[in-house]
Amino acid sequence: MAEAYIVAAARTAGGRRGGKLAGWHPADLAAQVIDALVAKSGIDPAAVEDVILGCVSQVGEQATNIARNAVLASTLPESVPGTSVDRQCGSSQQALHFAAQAVMSGSMDAVIAGGVESMTRVPMFTPNALPAKAGLGTYMSPGMQRRYPGVEFSQFVGAEMIAKNYGIEKETLDRYALESHKRAIAATREGLFKDEILPVEIRQTDGSASGEMHTIDEGIRFDATLEGIAGVKLIAEGGRCTAATASQICDGASGLLVVNERGLKALGVKPLARIHHMSVLGHDPVIMLEAPIPATARALKKAGMKIEDIDLYEVNEAFAPVPLAWLQTLGADPAKLNVHGGAIALGHPLGASGTKLMATLIHALGQRGKRYGLQTMCEGGGMANVTIIERL
Repeated sequence: MAEAYIVAAARTAGGRRGGKLAGWHPADLAAQVIDALVAKSGIDPAAVEDVILGCVSQVGEQATNIARNAVLASTLPESVPGTSVDRQCGSSQQALHFAAQAVMSGSMDAVIAGGVESMTRVPMFTPNALPAKAGLGTYMSPGMQRRYPGVEFSQFVGAEMIAKNYGIEKETLDRYALESHKRAIAATREGLFKDEILPVEIRQTDGSASGEMHTIDEGIRFDATLEGIAGVKLIAEGGRCTAATASQICDGASGLLVVNERGLKALGVKPLARIHHMSVLGHDPVIMLEAPIPATARALKKAGMKIEDIDLYEVNEAFAPVPLAWLQTLGADPAKLNVHGGAIALGHPLGASGTKLMATLIHALGQRGKRYGLQTMCEGGGMANVTIIERL
C-alpha cells in the first residue's frame, strides 16, 4: 500500500469570540487556508482531487456542505469537490485520516484535509438549540434513552468525573492551565508559530478590510498568574474545573495537503511528515472525555511502539483533567506534552482543532529535530482519534 505524506500545513491564529476573526464568514476563512496550502506546496490547483473539512456546528453560515462552499470561495477550480465531516472535536483529525486513506488506496493522489469553526458567528450548541426552540426534537432518540436512561450527556460533567476518578485536585488543574499559557507565550515570543500561522486581514463586522493582519493567537493571556487562574468561578458548585482550566471558545481554520508517492513525485517537494499510524476508538459516552487514554494505548500497540518511542505529543486541552489523566495513566513525559501550549491558552475552534494541532506538532518536531509525534483528542459521544506521524 502507498504511503501518505503531509507536504504543507497551515492554520490561522486563533480568534476570541467576537474578536479578530469575527468579521470573516467561515467559508471565506477556510478558503484562505486552502489557498495558502496551494501556495506553500506549489501544486496545480486542478490537481487537488478533494477537499475534506471538519466542522462541528454545521448550521447557518456553516451549513450546506461548508467544504464545497470553501472551495467555491477559494482559487481552486470548480472541478474540485468538497465534503464536510462531523466527528465532533475530532472532525478535522478525521478529515486527515480520510484524506490519508484516499491517497494510500491510490484512488486519489492529492487531497486537502482541514477544518473551520466560527464560534462567534455559529455559537456552540446552535445545531441543537435552534431545532429545540422550533419544536423539531432532539438528537436523543428513544433507543438512546433506553440504553442510557436518565443520562444527560455533558462534557462538563465528564471533565469533573475524570478529575474525581483520577484524583486530580483543583490546584493541579490551575497550575496546568498556567503552564499552558506560559508555553504558548514562550512559543509566540520565540517565533515558533511563524511557519504554521497564516496571516489574515482583520475584517470589520460589516466584512470590510481593516488594514491590520491577525498573526498572534488571541486567547493567550500574557499576564496570566496562578492567583488569577485560581480565582475564576467554578463551573459546577463543589467541582474542580473552571473556565480558566478549560479550552477557550475560538474562531479559526486550519489545513494540510496530503499526497502519496505519485503526488509527491508530481510536486517535486520534500514532505514534512509521513502518516505512521491512524485509528479511532469509541468509549464510554457518559464520562465522554476519557477515550484518548484507551485509544492511545491501542494505537501504540497496533503501531508496535511504546510511549517512550514518541518524541512529542499533542493531547487536546478540552479540559485540564483530560491531558493530566492521559499523562498519569500512560506514564508519559509531561515535558513532551503540548510543548507550545494547548487549547487552554490557544483556543479550541472545534472542527478546526485536529489539523490545527497537527500543524503545530509537525513544526515543533522539526524545530527540535525530533522524529515521532502523536496526536489525540477527546470527542463528543465518547470517541478519540489517534494519529502518529514521522517527521521527515
